[in-house]
Amino acid sequence: MNAPLTPPAVDLVWPTEGFTRVPYRVYQDPAIYALEQERIFRGRTWNYVALTAELPNAGDYKTTFVGDTPVIVTRDGDGAFHVLVNRCAHRGALVCRDLRGNADTLTCVYHQWAYDAKGDLIGVPFRKGLGGKGGYPADFDMKQHGLRKLNVEVFGDCIFASFADDMPSVEDYFGARMADYHRRMFNRPVEVLGYHRQFVHSNWKLYADNTHDPYHASLLHLFHATFGLYRASQICGTEMGGYEGMHNCIHSRAGSDEGRIEGYKKEGGRSYQENYALADPSVLKGWPEFADGDTLCIHVIFPNLVAQQIANTLATRQIVTHGPNAFELVWTYFGYVDDTPAERAMRVKQINLIGPAGLISMEDGDVCELVQNAIVRDGDAASIVEMGGRDIADIDSTLTEVGMRGFWKGYRKIMGV
Repeated sequence: MNAPLTPPAVDLVWPTEGFTRVPYRVYQDPAIYALEQERIFRGRTWNYVALTAELPNAGDYKTTFVGDTPVIVTRDGDGAFHVLVNRCAHRGALVCRDLRGNADTLTCVYHQWAYDAKGDLIGVPFRKGLGGKGGYPADFDMKQHGLRKLNVEVFGDCIFASFADDMPSVEDYFGARMADYHRRMFNRPVEVLGYHRQFVHSNWKLYADNTHDPYHASLLHLFHATFGLYRASQICGTEMGGYEGMHNCIHSRAGSDEGRIEGYKKEGGRSYQENYALADPSVLKGWPEFADGDTLCIHVIFPNLVAQQIANTLATRQIVTHGPNAFELVWTYFGYVDDTPAERAMRVKQINLIGPAGLISMEDGDVCELVQNAIVRDGDAASIVEMGGRDIADIDSTLTEVGMRGFWKGYRKIMGV
């Protein structure tokens, strides 16, 4: 289920403190990035690629990436989903250039080789030549020249793909605890409400750090703290689970910090601004989303999925890598098919809270770039990852970096450090 037991070594000297330190070189080195594509994104992992609701009809397709490998997600006439490497078997051109659409066949513009939704080659112009001249050899077998097909599985309305054929189920890959959180969010059919796309000039793992780090959220995000959506003084927690401990979930409950708010104000510094008010407070007038009362619940699944509930916004975030110094974040917002019109309208309004220009989330991309710009030299220097201790264990707090420690422990094993 996990990484190879004895992977080849990487030419990288890690600090003696282990996973409580992260050398800056891992965010910079093109050779490390290339090895990540091989061992992580094209290795024994499940990569999130789409919601099933994005492809409701036979013939629907969507283009996206697994790491930096372009892929096409399709739905065939039987309703089955497929993930195909977006590279023509003939000369290697992109087959599908649109972001999404519906088509009976996927045709490469270069020489018009055509494929069906399963990735099988079904058409080759001039295959037998013309007028007795040209054409392919008599033993040319179209069945041998389809698009590369990835392993595919659906769990909780999310489509996952893997380059490895011998993967455990997605549910087992999540682990029992993270699978429960995923089922909590995807408890009934969903509908897509919209998208955001954000290009960030930093290494993808700086965003992974950010999503595994609830410590920053009480300090960086002024809106969170000031208007009570999330504060470290609330009933909250950080839970670990699955795949080498590289998945985790953070959760908190607004309005649950009575008697502790003064201590938060003292320690929280500028993140709590009592004199701030909203011109339109209706953006926070939602409803209890789940019976457990949590108003924020974010689970992170290695290597590229963040699934979030913040107030009444529901979304997936897909990390797409574009080299050692760049990544893209694709936000897909959704609600439930049985939402009332008022609930749907509130979900759409609360999208203003998140995304690349959101009242909460706009700072995250910025700080990733701040770090990338500051570590341009001194790759052997390292981050300190000791908030909440030096271990890897659940904690009833968000003042912790335990999720980062779990990520880097697993990363070192996969990468052979």
